[in-house]
Amino acid sequence: MYFNDSIDDVIGKFNTNPDTGLTSSQVEEIRSKYGSNKLASKKKKTKVQLFFAQLNDILIYILIVAAILSVVVGKEISDAIIIGIVILVNATVGMIQESKAEKALDALKELSTPKAIVKRNGELIEIPSEEVVPGDVIIIDAGRFIPCDIRLIESANLKVEESALTGESVPVDKNANLILEDEKVSLGDKKNMVFMSTLATYGRATGIAVATGMNTEIGKIAKMLDEVENELTPLQKKLEQLGKVLGIAAIGICAIMFAVGLLQDRAVTDMFMISISLAVAAIPEGLAAIVTIVLALGVQRMIKQNAIIRKLPSVETLGSVNIICSDKTGTLTQNKMTVVKYFADNKLKEVKEFNINNDGEKLLLKNIVLCNDATSTATSKTGDPTEIALLDMGNMFNVFKEELDKTHKRVDEIPFDSDRKLMTTVNSYEDKFNVMTKGATDNLINICTSAYINGEVVPMTEEIKNGFLKVATAMSDDALRVLGAAFKTVNSTHVEVDELEKDLTFIGLIGMIDPPRLEVKDSIEICKTSGIKTIMITGDHKNTAFAIAKELSIAEDINLVASGSDIDNLTDEELSSRCENLRVFARLSPEHKVRIVKAFKSKGNIVSMTGDGVKDAPSLKAADIGVAMGITGTDVAKGASDMVLTDDNFST
Repeated sequence: MYFNDSIDDVIGKFNTNPDTGLTSSQVEEIRSKYGSNKLASKKKKTKVQLFFAQLNDILIYILIVAAILSVVVGKEISDAIIIGIVILVNATVGMIQESKAEKALDALKELSTPKAIVKRNGELIEIPSEEVVPGDVIIIDAGRFIPCDIRLIESANLKVEESALTGESVPVDKNANLILEDEKVSLGDKKNMVFMSTLATYGRATGIAVATGMNTEIGKIAKMLDEVENELTPLQKKLEQLGKVLGIAAIGICAIMFAVGLLQDRAVTDMFMISISLAVAAIPEGLAAIVTIVLALGVQRMIKQNAIIRKLPSVETLGSVNIICSDKTGTLTQNKMTVVKYFADNKLKEVKEFNINNDGEKLLLKNIVLCNDATSTATSKTGDPTEIALLDMGNMFNVFKEELDKTHKRVDEIPFDSDRKLMTTVNSYEDKFNVMTKGATDNLINICTSAYINGEVVPMTEEIKNGFLKVATAMSDDALRVLGAAFKTVNSTHVEVDELEKDLTFIGLIGMIDPPRLEVKDSIEICKTSGIKTIMITGDHKNTAFAIAKELSIAEDINLVASGSDIDNLTDEELSSRCENLRVFARLSPEHKVRIVKAFKSKGNIVSMTGDGVKDAPSLKAADIGVAMGITGTDVAKGASDMVLTDDNFST
């Protein structure tokens, strides 16, 4: 929808003008049809409604009736007061818990950006995002949150941070001119669209608002949060079952006692009071209070282990879990791009093997640090995550950008763009200048006429070129994001821009990934020995997900991986039967994640879901116990969860 349409088709569908935008009369007409650009929710229960909802239990019914009858018939006020206090305390505790639990949607609403720049009546104006309507022509620039779902009509090197929505670890390149033919495309692959509450990190664009409010992707998540029912925990189900058995047994015994008394010609009033007393004695009115106290003690112990329990019964549920469905980005991984391998001087090495005394390796490192617009210090990091990863590698070996920028001042540059997929800087080197270029390996190697191998610059032959490309492919197959680096020396800064990216010397390759958290692999092994399966569910690409899953010993075979498109072709029953044989689910939408959680639950499993992003909120709520990350987790994820890990540690 819209990602399949050409720019002209989208403009025609919304009857808008990309140069002047909508008119005031059009805006009013559209708003009357679609409403404001904000998230709606079903009407919340009042505290009074929540209070009375706690009384909906057969044991409570019996206690209330017993208390009333003991006052009316037997004038036993003290018993009635004690019963009333027990009921009141338990209902109050339950009401407070439930009122605190439903905070996810409130946090989701707060994600909406307060302002948007739109074209209306031929003028650029800034308006509150709530006033955006479908058909508005919207201006996007770096640092601005996206106010609604937008089909791009113009773009210039636009990158958008979508990790909270899709699970992508790095900002995604967007291109207005793309027209996607496949109608079943995952959210992360809709490169000609941007979505509400994501963040533009680089470049600029113009687009047409195609969905607002509850019709946006964020709106669909809000709707799912509303629709996912709060199910009882295993403990609550057992207590409810016990309550029914005790209640029916008490009523049955009382009825028998009453009937026997009447047959023995005893006074009706006396038998009535005896029956009521027996009913009250048979009902463990202190059970709820005892359970609450025991669970509260469990909560206190969990806090000492860096876990905050938001809903008391979840303490018991933890002990019953046999399936852990875990999001990848930020939960199993660090949500931080990190250089792990490099290729220089004809050798592929891990970062820990880096040799600063090797000229080729040192040249590669200086190249990626100087040809870089990010900043990374001990106290702050700004810029593209990929570039920050390159600077972090430099910092690791005491090659600091601040120092290099002073000794090798930048005198010229060609910024990165999505067509060239290259970035070039010109830096002073004593009385000469080095042209430093980094970017996509395929594009870069085609403008290189030589290569730096074993300390020498040698002519680029087909054999050498294919060797570099073969290594780059092997690194990509390991799910690494691969960049090439090249340079050349010039005598003057007076070089035509078109000549800068020609006749370069290829230096080497850099491979990076969002690596697993250090403690996760051991934790997964502990889960295995305890009979608990760990399932990875992520919005990231299939190969990337499998590479991480293999490293963590979650899956050893690619056949254990399924994608969102595979799930779309399965009914709920088919998914339930297949899910037991799968370990990794990739390229998923929030809807897919909920279906997977429900599929595992339908097989009688007790399912825990861990996550940190907006995309995870519906599945966190659908699971038997939802676990959110406390440090990196969004307020939306925390609000939908039953438990929050204050140290973001999977092993907790």
